[in-house]
Amino acid sequence: MNDISIDFSKNIGTIRPLHGVNNGPLTYGFVLNTSQYFKEAGIPYSRLHDTEYPYGSGHFVDVPCIFKDFDRDPADPSSYDFALTDLYIQAICDCGTQVFYRLGVSIEHAPLKRNVYAPKDAQKWARICEGIIRHYNEGWANGFHYNIQYWEIWNEPEGEGTWRKAMWVGSNEEYFNLYATTAKHLKSCFPYIKVGGYASCGFYGAFCQNPTPDQRKFLEFADDFFAYITSPQIQAPLDFFSWHIYSGDLYLYESFARYARGLLQKYHLESAMSILDEWNYSGDNMMYTMATEVGAALASGALCVMQHNEVDLAHYYDAQPAMCYCGIFTHETAQPTKTFYALKAWNALYQLRNEVYSASNCPDVRVCAASDGTSGGILLSSYCAEDPAVRIHVSGLANPHGIQATVYCIDRENTFEIVSAETFHGDAFTIQRKKDRYTTLYIELRQMQK
Repeated sequence: MNDISIDFSKNIGTIRPLHGVNNGPLTYGFVLNTSQYFKEAGIPYSRLHDTEYPYGSGHFVDVPCIFKDFDRDPADPSSYDFALTDLYIQAICDCGTQVFYRLGVSIEHAPLKRNVYAPKDAQKWARICEGIIRHYNEGWANGFHYNIQYWEIWNEPEGEGTWRKAMWVGSNEEYFNLYATTAKHLKSCFPYIKVGGYASCGFYGAFCQNPTPDQRKFLEFADDFFAYITSPQIQAPLDFFSWHIYSGDLYLYESFARYARGLLQKYHLESAMSILDEWNYSGDNMMYTMATEVGAALASGALCVMQHNEVDLAHYYDAQPAMCYCGIFTHETAQPTKTFYALKAWNALYQLRNEVYSASNCPDVRVCAASDGTSGGILLSSYCAEDPAVRIHVSGLANPHGIQATVYCIDRENTFEIVSAETFHGDAFTIQRKKDRYTTLYIELRQMQK
């Protein structure tokens, strides 16, 4: 029997906005529109990376798509082409979603590289980024006042000496200099924004028995980056450290989160945020599985792991239905999948705001709970758990007229359907359910009225 304990009288923190995604609702050349689902799931942040892949379709988000001729003047508004990116960002903001803007380029898998080369002039590149921020935050060049807070400098630049030339063709030192130059310049221009990076490929080499040479290099890159930006002669600002994981192992999510936080502590950057801005299921038949009850259980479990391991923000990769890594919408038709509802369930906790005490006696059953003082919510992920029975002990949410517990289920047969609704009385009660090996449950608790 899997025993879960929830005590709504014990507030232990705040539910964080971990149900962000990569990219926006208006996509595939503006043919597909998932805005209603962005609103339904309360998507808090949209990270702009690989937007309208490949190559940003020549017009979206990426620095070379907006500033097409590097030899032009960054102070001249006519040097920039904001038109389609403006429409793309407007659609995001219309959903009540905030933008998390990656400054740099999209991934290039093809042998012929176009935009992933290290910029030839780091200072000029920083000034181009300044123009982009002024346009979206300060109205420059017929722009906007979106107050976009998060500006990420490049994505996965760990390319030197590895197979990974898809994101950065240049030396490690060239990236370190680009980051430091850009971060210093942008913070001097816009002290109110948050700058960071570097969207690490991840820390797989620290948690496998026989790491590959590339995996070792990724770890070395991390230490070299932090040593560089914190050195007395550089002292570059870093408001957040971003990193990635693709895995079907929830223990690895936990390990990566702790490793990222450990790096910040090691280099005396404790106040910096830890942001997981690419994550998804990885495993057998992954492009299919990520959208099933398995992907949903992985997603809900990963969100619980992030909440319990000091991850400040997170962005699921990817929300573009035309992309093979999109597990929350059906490809081409853009209908919500089972995994979409894991994000929607997290939003229900997020709206309640206050995290309350929760515990599980089974390592394969993850749980998180929240309350607004009167109502409560419990998110439970059974991921690979063999025992089909779960017993949820609830206390601290008493009401003289009773508590109604409505159970929503995501499993092989159900896609966030209500599978039970019961009324309980007293300060403590127990909910029992049978479940599949891969199951997500969201339990909505409401005080009954007289």
